Amino acid sequence: MFATRALRSSYPAYKSPYGPKYQYQPHIDGITPKQLYRLLPQTAAWGGVALFAVIFYASGIPRVQRDLLQHIPYFGKKYFVKEIPASDNPF
Repeated sequence: MFATRALRSSYPAYKSPYGPKYQYQPHIDGITPKQLYRLLPQTAAWGGVALFAVIFYASGIPRVQRDLLQHIPYFGKKYFVKEIPASDNPF
């Protein structure tokens, strides 16, 4: 039924030498590699600032101190370890 329209012609379409030179530009949902290359450093910087803000905000939580912050070399063992003297321990 639609077989005659679905077949392509055996000769290429005419392309004027004076017209624009179109080329295929790869993209994913409209984002080209050039745009991605330009936005990657900005995104990484904002992500680093956001990560620092989350860790700074959650640094008072004992679980975060124990599991994340105490494992930082040269900084975590001294600052985030809180030893309770035996006289203040109720147990």
